Amino acid sequence: MPISKRIAEASKGSSWIRKMFEEGRRLTELHGCDSVFDFSIGNPCVEPPAEFQQVLEELARDRTPGVHGYMPNAGYLETRRAVADCLSADQGIEVPADNVVMTSGAGGALNVIFKTILDTGQEVIVPAPYFMEYVSYVDNHGGVLKPVSSRADFDIDVDAIEKAMNAQTRAVLINSPNNPTGRVYPQETLEALGAMLRKKSREEGRIIFLVSDEPYRRIVYDGVRVPPVLASYENSIIANSYSKELSLAGERIGYVAAGPRVQDASVLMAGLIYANRILGFVNAPALMQRVVARLQGVTVDLNLYQRNRDVLYGGLSGAGFEVQKPEGAFYLFPKAPIDEDVAFAQELLEHLVLVVPGSGFGMPGYFRMAYCVDSKTADAAVPIFETLGKKYFS
Repeated sequence: MPISKRIAEASKGSSWIRKMFEEGRRLTELHGCDSVFDFSIGNPCVEPPAEFQQVLEELARDRTPGVHGYMPNAGYLETRRAVADCLSADQGIEVPADNVVMTSGAGGALNVIFKTILDTGQEVIVPAPYFMEYVSYVDNHGGVLKPVSSRADFDIDVDAIEKAMNAQTRAVLINSPNNPTGRVYPQETLEALGAMLRKKSREEGRIIFLVSDEPYRRIVYDGVRVPPVLASYENSIIANSYSKELSLAGERIGYVAAGPRVQDASVLMAGLIYANRILGFVNAPALMQRVVARLQGVTVDLNLYQRNRDVLYGGLSGAGFEVQKPEGAFYLFPKAPIDEDVAFAQELLEHLVLVVPGSGFGMPGYFRMAYCVDSKTADAAVPIFETLGKKYFS
């Protein structure tokens, strides 16, 4: 066999998201793009802000000698300062530039974090449902992802997480706004989680980290604000990217930021910088580091996302589907009308509608719809769900 047994086994359960995306491409070739309603992948459909193009063109004309040379492995200091300043304002707590490492997107950031903090066999607890690639990110570095059920409203069940902890627990991983549910965890939940982790760390005599994956932090609606995790628990680490807030998914630019009160901060940051290099990321893309340094606090226009959310939420709930209204991100996570979410996703394919089964997020019985699509796609899907609602709920 030309590949390892480990990769061969892992690839059998490869991402449902990518599977459905590829199926969408096949159906589009057969039926045409106007006849296929693809809600499978969270690829931003809103173009980057106008400021991005202006800054990019200006930086592309820079002829300063050495501008394309090596940089510090943590990233450009001016970029880290800009990120730290924006984070400090957002989190309500001063974050030094030395606590920021620029990375190749949030996926790169999470791999750097887990490479740094995990010993073989240690566990990372995650509320379910969750982004399925977390399994691989933790496994890449010898760890084990341990899912714990969320509450019925998709909020974190702090008591359930505490019961799942043991001597091998190294971190809790959260994602807010959440993919796939769109849930924003409230301040009181984060404070309760922080209090519990503080107590357990003290009892165990070791740090239990809170890792917060936040690429959708600025994709929120109806005046919702994502509470600051760094203020809720001192041993918190943030992974973030500009894939969603600036629609730069293909540019792979993000960062790791450790809280200013994290224990043994200098040791942790040295480990993160070293891991960034040895994992092969080495540095985040140089040009994009310079770009985002100038675009802190800038966000794409959210009107289309909110409009699609409202249209699809109204259509699904009106048709009888059990679905919670997302507070952020650009996903809906309705309950399937039958227990077999994969079978229901296959039924939707017959109507040329592509969704991802909840099994792909560790929560069977649901399905995810990415509403980062054009308005025509969102509108045209509603009558299909109305038809299915009559079938299952009438």
